[in-house]
Amino acid sequence: MTILLKNAKIYDGTANPPFPGDLLLENDRIVRVAPRIDEGADKVYDLQGKSVAPGFIDSHSHNDWFAICKDCLPCFEPFIRQGITSFVTGNCGLSAIGFEKDTPYIDQVGGGLFGYRGQTTGVYPDAQSLFDAVSGNAPCNIAVLAGHCSARASVAGGENRPLTPEEEQRMLAILEENLKQGAAGISLGLMYSPGLYAEEEELKKVAALCVKYDRPLTVHPRAESKVSMSYPQLLGRSHLLRALDELEYIAKGTDLKLQYSHLIFVGRNTFADMPKALSILRRMRREGVQVQFDIYNETKGVSVITVILPAWYQGMSEEERRKPLNRLKLRLLVRASILLLGFDFRDIEVAYIGPGHEEYEGKTVHQLAQERRLSDLEMYLRLCRESDFQGRVNMGPYTTEEIIHTFEKDDLCLFMTDAWVEEHGVQNPAIYDCFPKFLRDAALGAGDSMEKTVRRMTGAAADRFQLRERGYLREGYYADVTVFDEEALKAAVPDQEKSFGIEKVFVNGRLILDGDRLDAEAAAHSGRAMPVGI
Repeated sequence: MTILLKNAKIYDGTANPPFPGDLLLENDRIVRVAPRIDEGADKVYDLQGKSVAPGFIDSHSHNDWFAICKDCLPCFEPFIRQGITSFVTGNCGLSAIGFEKDTPYIDQVGGGLFGYRGQTTGVYPDAQSLFDAVSGNAPCNIAVLAGHCSARASVAGGENRPLTPEEEQRMLAILEENLKQGAAGISLGLMYSPGLYAEEEELKKVAALCVKYDRPLTVHPRAESKVSMSYPQLLGRSHLLRALDELEYIAKGTDLKLQYSHLIFVGRNTFADMPKALSILRRMRREGVQVQFDIYNETKGVSVITVILPAWYQGMSEEERRKPLNRLKLRLLVRASILLLGFDFRDIEVAYIGPGHEEYEGKTVHQLAQERRLSDLEMYLRLCRESDFQGRVNMGPYTTEEIIHTFEKDDLCLFMTDAWVEEHGVQNPAIYDCFPKFLRDAALGAGDSMEKTVRRMTGAAADRFQLRERGYLREGYYADVTVFDEEALKAAVPDQEKSFGIEKVFVNGRLILDGDRLDAEAAAHSGRAMPVGI
């Protein structure tokens, strides 16, 4: 099958200026890119000057959990409509792979946000088994990171303690085996159980594996706000900066490819940390650490409901949590944090608690507390209990439009969504139009140039995660192609729970999105696994 795209404005993924030309696709490959191609083809599309780019790459995703669902197309459709063709999955330590096959702690893999709960096509303890399952059976291309939380939970469950030497050896062996099988790197989730219990020396050993195999270490840091529940001292150095100090300690003296996940500043009083955080990242870069970061084009995000609970409280039994002294300690800590952070229970919107609790959805914790004549903290803890500490919330502000526009121009920045489609409850807005908003910023002059913007979501992402023959419009590369309309981007109104400006999407040479029409039959088998280094 040959497809000819004529009269295109071509952004090739290199950040070079666009040029007019044609593309010839044959089966799953790009066979020619030239100013003019006159040879015949089975299908010819005259793009009339519309823009063509490599298929967009979501650099931070959790869609490994959804690529293995029995009916995965609905989970990918919103992203396809954004022009996304490939995902780097397994982030925040919460990968669907990276655990012992016979672990008694399988229920703890996924950290509460995700898990093997019957909706998947099987259980996939390692990278190779997941690659075998998704290749040709998912709409988009999938790379996967090995999650530290998954591996740690596999050997020790969610206990709040250091690993024994034997447990640590088993955990590191799991992670290394997955790297050998083509995992794109290792991810840390230092705000999620059991990653939040890991000490720095354990993390240094994990980082050493990434250096050994020349793969990135992606990190959801221990704190993303001026104050948090991760550190006992509320005054003094910002907790976000302390968390960066920890990463600098782990990476210092190495050429680690450190990927700081979703660089955000939770709470209005944290916004002032942005220049200092960038300064630390740049210093690390000067000192040899290959550090980069990624962002989404949203001012709020989704997380598990327990993300703001301190580790010491999460590690307690329910009986210990109810003790007056522990409850008082928690109450005082929360009140002080609210004052210092500029973020409170008015900023936490319930997305999903569980069946029978739909009345909570879309309301803030503060609203629900007022309705039930409870304190905000009592309402929050009630929501935690009623969701079995696995509820989902949308929180903000995480950043500002001004910070987003600054980062869009930064050479260390990649783009991502950090979003997934939920079966129930309020959706994360990033599933709808996150990438088109990056393109719109470029088209309107608020972000970087269009060629650099396209590069961050294509070639730069492919280079960072070593996605072979992806991310560029080059002869011999896979035919992942996104067509977009720059005038439609400018005219669009964002945040309407739908995408905009995307005209066509090809995945491995298959046209799966043409205007508004998604070809479900073509999309069912268009995606491939993307193992790294093998």
